[in-house]
Amino acid sequence: MRKLILAVLVGCTLLSACRSKPSEGQVGSLIADLKSPDREVSGKANLALIQLGEPGVPGLLEMLKDPDPQYRATAGRTLWGLGAKGRSAVPALAEALEDPEIEVRTTAAMALENMGPEAGPAVSALAKALKDKDGGVRQWAAKALGKVGRAAEPAVPALVQAAKMDGTRPAAEEAIRRIRSGQ
Repeated sequence: MRKLILAVLVGCTLLSACRSKPSEGQVGSLIADLKSPDREVSGKANLALIQLGEPGVPGLLEMLKDPDPQYRATAGRTLWGLGAKGRSAVPALAEALEDPEIEVRTTAAMALENMGPEAGPAVSALAKALKDKDGGVRQWAAKALGKVGRAAEPAVPALVQAAKMDGTRPAAEEAIRRIRSGQ
């Protein structure tokens, strides 16, 4: 019962955070809160930045350069939540696909996948990521290429190669199908 009450209170708190639209002037404090070790504080900041949309991207781009890989990964997750509204982050996310940390590369690929066709400028970086040593990164890169659509046609040869790897095969084959059908 106590857990249920706590869950309801947290849910209500998060919902109320979503009701009031944050302003551009709050980006700096939201980025600082996103780095908080307190999950409730960082969760609220994440939701507020997603709700704010594109004005929050510059702060997230700075966070993608942070020396702490956890912060870089958190920035990637928040950019994932923005979807196409985070399109100005595509070049930085393409760069993050080469980050030394798996979690950062994974969240970068996930963010690009959620941007759909807006991730078109990252096609070559995503094709390169199909050779990543981590299967999760390869899968998300393939999914991202599929969501880009026809503009990802130059990546089809890399997807064909990626489809030869057991763990990447389904995502690569689906991406090829989507690219060729223009979905």
